[in-house]
Amino acid sequence: MGYIKKLKIGNVELANNLILAPMAGITDLPFRIICKEFGVGMVCTEMVSAKAIFYNDKKTLKLLNTEGEKRPISFQIFGSDEESMGYAAKYISEFADILDINMGCPAPKVVKNGDGSKLLLDLEKARNIIKVVVKNSKVPVTLKIRLGWDKEHIVATDIAKIAEEEGISAITVHGRTRTEFYSGSANLDIIKQVKQSVKIPVIGNGDIIDEDSAEKMFKYTGVDGIMIGRGSFGNPWIFKKILTYLQTGKKLENPNNNEKLQIIKKHINLELQEKGENGIKELRKHISWYTKNMQNSSEFRNKINKIDNSNELLEILEQYFK
Repeated sequence: MGYIKKLKIGNVELANNLILAPMAGITDLPFRIICKEFGVGMVCTEMVSAKAIFYNDKKTLKLLNTEGEKRPISFQIFGSDEESMGYAAKYISEFADILDINMGCPAPKVVKNGDGSKLLLDLEKARNIIKVVVKNSKVPVTLKIRLGWDKEHIVATDIAKIAEEEGISAITVHGRTRTEFYSGSANLDIIKQVKQSVKIPVIGNGDIIDEDSAEKMFKYTGVDGIMIGRGSFGNPWIFKKILTYLQTGKKLENPNNNEKLQIIKKHINLELQEKGENGIKELRKHISWYTKNMQNSSEFRNKINKIDNSNELLEILEQYFK
């Protein structure tokens, strides 16, 4: 096997090379803490806007809370304006272990401002952003990209080389273009090309949903690590399962319903500590994912989507799991 190993990113060493992807509205503090318990080597915050940090936006600064969390933590910023990206790098690198630049987000509201994956259409601009972030950061800087904007503009190896030249410590490649969003399947051939074109660590991302897809990503592309996003939805134990399988060849069972209920309750409590009763709305999608494919789950989902009180939520959960 030999795929699981410690991963060095700049001067930061991860216990293993499995990473939780940064995902807006999902990888908040509670979910990151839960994933850490299942052995993930590093977690990433939800992406934060460099402009919002520049303007000291209170709601954005809240996303940077990592209280009670095990290190290392990577903080992801997005933006296409050099001044605010430089400022955000300086600000966040005071407390981050690693700083990640987002050049992969496909969301319309992000790309319409020239941010996220839109930067893949302007490599000179991308280079300048990388330069200013690396220059202003006290910690290693990583970069997350897609293959390019569309099939006609596949730039992954070009941007990887630029990143390496400008002092980026590792690069994560999601095997799709922006126009594909999350459709079709991730292109492992291009991830493999990126791996062969640079000396810095390359992390493969896209379609890793279980032990076999994790093994395939490592085996086929030769990447140094893997990043898991949607495969962790309602499934934080995916990290433990992949670690166990790639180290021992054994496949673990999924948690039984009682174990699952305990994980959900823990998630709820962490969410309440972090956001109070407001956190209940946030939790609905997580609970839907946790209970997907269970008996009468769509009926149950309709119920919880109307609840905004934690006691009521816990009561309905207990009943459902009985």
